[in-house]
Amino acid sequence: MTNKADDYIRSFGMSGMLICDEVRIIEQQFGISLGHACTVAEPPAEYYPQFEQSVRNEASEMARHYEMFYCLEKAIRKLISETLLDSDGVDWWDKGRIPAGIVQDVKANIQREIDNGITRRSDSPIDYTTFGQLSGIITSNWGLFGTIFSSSRAVEKVMASLNMLRGPIAHCCPLAEDEVDRLQLAVKDWFRIIG
Repeated sequence: MTNKADDYIRSFGMSGMLICDEVRIIEQQFGISLGHACTVAEPPAEYYPQFEQSVRNEASEMARHYEMFYCLEKAIRKLISETLLDSDGVDWWDKGRIPAGIVQDVKANIQREIDNGITRRSDSPIDYTTFGQLSGIITSNWGLFGTIFSSSRAVEKVMASLNMLRGPIAHCCPLAEDEVDRLQLAVKDWFRIIG
């Protein structure tokens, strides 16, 4: 089982990301550089300049939201994996704790990658789950996760909100200013419901 120190470290890291986002907004709003951000390597020069500048600017803005979601989704998968590993051992995926529909979807996703001849993204089945399925794994194993989270209903609500916000980020659409605020609040809510 994960310990409180791990949860505090994750919370600290995500809080730092939120602060960085706010500093970036201030820099953008006032046209200044506070020197907090490292530079990101430019995409290949032969193609990148061919995209419209407005699209490139939008992509740069959206990258920070993608980064936050990437970290959050990886942290949630790790929390689930570690909790089930502590409970059921290394073969926890095969112990019947994962809802059958999720298991079938994961098998189909893995087979789709194999059939298309691409490199498998992971050897771990949980890396083939969707954000919504992660919520289902937590709530269907509430006997284990109830010691980590304050409320199963809160988990469902926060995960549903995050899942809705994930759509524009994952599908290359800009987030409205209100939705950026909602994303930051939803991430804060996630760490708040961790007991």
